[in-house]
Amino acid sequence: MKKRFILLSALFLSFKFIFSQSINPDHVKSISFQKQNENKYSNLFVGTINERFSLSFDVLSGLEHDLYYVIEHCDFDWEKSQLIKSEYIQGFDDVKIDNYSSSFNTYQIYTNYNISFPNSNTSFKKSGNYIIKIVDEYGDEIFRRKFILYENLVTVQTEIKRSREIEFINEKQVVNFEINPINIQLNNPSRTVKVKVFKNNELNYSVDNIKPQYNMGRKLIYKYDKELSFWGGNEYLFFENKFVRNTSINIRGFDLEDIYSNFLYEDFSRKNRKYTYNPDINGGFLFNVNNSSNAEFEADYVNIHFYLQKPQAFDSENKIYVVGDFNNYEISDEYLMEYNSRYNLFELVLKLKQGFYNYKYIAVNKEKKIIHGEISGNFDETENEYNVIVYYRNYGERFDRVVGVGKGLSQFITN
Repeated sequence: MKKRFILLSALFLSFKFIFSQSINPDHVKSISFQKQNENKYSNLFVGTINERFSLSFDVLSGLEHDLYYVIEHCDFDWEKSQLIKSEYIQGFDDVKIDNYSSSFNTYQIYTNYNISFPNSNTSFKKSGNYIIKIVDEYGDEIFRRKFILYENLVTVQTEIKRSREIEFINEKQVVNFEINPINIQLNNPSRTVKVKVFKNNELNYSVDNIKPQYNMGRKLIYKYDKELSFWGGNEYLFFENKFVRNTSINIRGFDLEDIYSNFLYEDFSRKNRKYTYNPDINGGFLFNVNNSSNAEFEADYVNIHFYLQKPQAFDSENKIYVVGDFNNYEISDEYLMEYNSRYNLFELVLKLKQGFYNYKYIAVNKEKKIIHGEISGNFDETENEYNVIVYYRNYGERFDRVVGVGKGLSQFITN
């Protein structure tokens, strides 16, 4: 009887392992936020409290996993706030994701998961910084993403200027802005108001917590030069492979083994070249496949081969990565290029969903700091999008509200 019990227990554990395998984080792809009725994807969502948006992602397996979402409210610095869940969520989280679809007519089998907000279980009561975590049935975190919800209580007038530092006048851009309260009184703003300024959704490289330079009536004026300056960078490179079996202006060839491969033309360093205007979508991406309106589960995955000619006088201790909004500008081994001495090229293969992608190459030194412009160069003419997030915590309040958001485009840059 005891042996039979042990045998049944072993069989139960075997079945549990087969049908409840943990997810390899490397098999989670195409993580993206999307606003309702917009054909635009991003790894950072910024919207009003009641605005509708969704988060979707793919798991590259034929299994349908039990996955859940957990939401945390955060302070200005992205640390967990003092609020308890019932104070910032109407309803509850830790809810199983029940909207998923298996891939259709693709070489790479995957399952697409989609969560829409607000939904029947979860809506938001407070503005601020948020983190959404996707966890498995055992509570183990698969990945997390940040999003920002704001109230329209102030307007933010933004202007992009060239740097007044002569050394960087052709390389940097400066964000000047004014905060004008509309439906709120900002008490002692030098202590209660904080701002976060970033470029092209690169939230990790933001300028934080700049105090107002001076007041003009109720307006808060921020006209710093050095403190609010950003390297201009260069226009993003791009490719489009909605026709996976076609060559194009950026794709020189294709191949089919287990899945398709697309081979990009060799890129080169643009650091010491003249600026050339090249329309882009500021690091963004979108999923697209020919003759389909359901790219979420009909677009296939393709091995994209990146090639970069070795820059002249390149420090061998530096590393080169491929980044963009598509991978949340993540600097990790998955996006690290390897040097091929035979062809004097840096190479990388990424498995990406069919669509249109902006990307760029960045150099990182041995201290793991980005050397801005080392590969692409820095130009004041570059067209970038800047976000200004305004936070306010009045005396006695326990969290940082987001009371307004401003945007500025450097295509309208002035002296």
